Amino acid sequence: MTSELRPVTEDDLPFLNRLFNDQESTGLHQWYGWQDPHRLRRRWEDNGMLNADGGMVLITEGEDRVGLMTWSKQMTSSISYCWDMGLIVAPEFRGKGHGTRAQRLLVRYLFDHSPVNRVQASTEVSNLAEQRSLEKAGFTREGVLRGCAFRAGEWHDGVLYSVIRADLGPRG
Repeated sequence: MTSELRPVTEDDLPFLNRLFNDQESTGLHQWYGWQDPHRLRRRWEDNGMLNADGGMVLITEGEDRVGLMTWSKQMTSSISYCWDMGLIVAPEFRGKGHGTRAQRLLVRYLFDHSPVNRVQASTEVSNLAEQRSLEKAGFTREGVLRGCAFRAGEWHDGVLYSVIRADLGPRG
């Protein structure tokens, strides 16, 4: 697998809009209804999708746009935070290991470029493919979050996963 991460460029905005605004592209667990089609452009023009509180990068394989990874700062106490990350893979690339590799790459990037000790991710309990991907990427299942996500007119239970620096072992 040769998936890589890279910053978003202006040319990527139509692909990103597809992943957020096309129900067939988002997939069952990421469809939250149509969103402002100009939101991503405004964010890109404001900060290139990268700032101190989080970001968005593209998952690529060669010249192909495969999907996206996001992360955002989540306060864990009055003086510390962790990163909460998310992922969307385009339907034509699902089931090929791109998500697992991208999650590993983003975890390493976040630990290398910030002082956090924890990266977390959550998914719906019915999203078994994402749960397997997180576990393959080195995440530990922490528990069920009851009624935490509203999608498709209903509340859904989630599953919380995390990885901490010690899980990765020494850098070498």
